[in-house]
Amino acid sequence: MATQVRRDVLRQVYNVQSGHPGGSLGLADYFTALFFRIMKHNPSAFSMEAENEDVFILSNGHVSPVYYSVLARSGYFPVSELNTFRLLNSRLQGHPATHEDLPGIRVATGSLGQGLSVAAGISLSKKLNNDNRTVYVVTGDGELQEGQIWEAVMYAAHNKLDNMLVAVDFNGQQIDGSTEEIMGFREIGSKFAAFGWEVMHMDGNNMDEILTVVPLAQAKMGQDKPVVIIMKTEMGQGVDFMMGTHAWHGKAPNAEQFENAMSQLPVTELGDF
Repeated sequence: MATQVRRDVLRQVYNVQSGHPGGSLGLADYFTALFFRIMKHNPSAFSMEAENEDVFILSNGHVSPVYYSVLARSGYFPVSELNTFRLLNSRLQGHPATHEDLPGIRVATGSLGQGLSVAAGISLSKKLNNDNRTVYVVTGDGELQEGQIWEAVMYAAHNKLDNMLVAVDFNGQQIDGSTEEIMGFREIGSKFAAFGWEVMHMDGNNMDEILTVVPLAQAKMGQDKPVVIIMKTEMGQGVDFMMGTHAWHGKAPNAEQFENAMSQLPVTELGDF
């Protein structure tokens, strides 16, 4: 499934020559694990209220291709609709949006820094309603340069939002270069710990490790601390010429590059859209 998701990502971006393939490829393993193994969710009866369901918030919304792929593949909308990515009047806009009423999307995201604040509100709502399901969040490491993130980090710890599990996509790249070059963080985990969070680490491109570490993180929930996983990934994972560089943060491949990339991702029995 993760391989098919990567094929979906590339095809979406290539078809319209627009979008963000690098981070989407790097997150394919974690998204696949969440939507097909970890989260309790109901694609056939989507509701904005998410009562007694887990909630997922994608804060760095520009990696929408990977999000749309797992939503479609898990049954929120037809896989064929991936053909409409970024087209005029499509429900699959460049950043996830709510006014198109796309099942699976509960908040418009991609204005970087905002998703964690929204997730904190959802987490608090679930606690007030005695709903013991989890709020899962993905945020980018470059996104941590936004001040609003740290307001939400402080708020979540102060309010003991121990039903929140945040994964930081730590790929070390952002649109203008490496995160170290643009605004280095040094040790991200120690910053979250200083704010009162439970901190864990994992390789976000190793499916076995994801399926081992996330349950361990879940076991630490409900103990008055929000939980964050610093998740090391490789931007462009699975396509050799897209890895190890920020160049493919927001650039579409040409025809030759597309064929090269797709040749590195085996055709699956799930089939392309």
